Order: sequence, then structure tokens, then C-alpha cells
Amino acid sequence: MSAKPFLYQETQGIRISVRPLYLEEQSQPILRRYVFAYFIRIENVSQHTVQLLTRHWYIHDSIGEDSEVAGDGVVGEQPTLYPGDVHEYQSFCILKSPNGHMEGSYQFVRTDSSTFDATIPRFLLAAGGPS
Repeated sequence: MSAKPFLYQETQGIRISVRPLYLEEQSQPILRRYVFAYFIRIENVSQHTVQLLTRHWYIHDSIGEDSEVAGDGVVGEQPTLYPGDVHEYQSFCILKSPNGHMEGSYQFVRTDSSTFDATIPRFLLAAGGPS
């Protein structure tokens, strides 16, 4: 299987890259269970120190089910990123169909207490087939 390229989006000096991966060995298509991992890289390319406060995801399943996930931080952390810092993590989602997409945003706060939302680019979730 060839590696899929990262997709990225930059918002106010925060560059968010994402790479999805279908986890065939953890999926059970006969039970309508398709498992996808996604790898996230958050880079602070601004001149400001920022802290990630919250996440907000929109998840679309091709069978027509849409869901939202919102909460504090990412995988239990609210990382502070100084200029030039990088934070990476991975997570997963489960769909009932072999195709869908995800997108969303992270809310950040700067040291001057101003906040902004950084866009997580839309990425496709696709099981099987050639890469």
C-alpha cells in the first residue's frame, strides 16, 4: 500500500496537516464497521505562542449520517505551541459505510488572550481500492 499524502491548511500561522488511513484489519464490512485512523500534525509557523483549547469535528458518512464531535483539547491534551513548535497525534473514527469525510477546527488562544479558530482541512475516508 502506498502512503497517502498529507493534506494541509494554514490559518493565522497555524498549519494543520492530516493523513487518513483505512484500517482494514480492524474493520468488519459485513457488520457495517469501517475503521479509519488519521494522523494530525499542528505546526506553529507564527510569531505568537498559542495554546490549543478545543476541537470541533464534522464527520460525514456516505450513508447519509452526519455527526459532530466537540470537546476540550486533543487526545486528552491542550498543548502550548511556541513559535516553530509542532504537536502530532493520531486518532480514529468508525463509519458504517466505506466512504465519508471529516473536517473541522481547533480553537486556539494567544498569550494576549485573543482566540481564533484554525481550520482542519476536509479529508476523505475511503476503504479499499487502489491508492
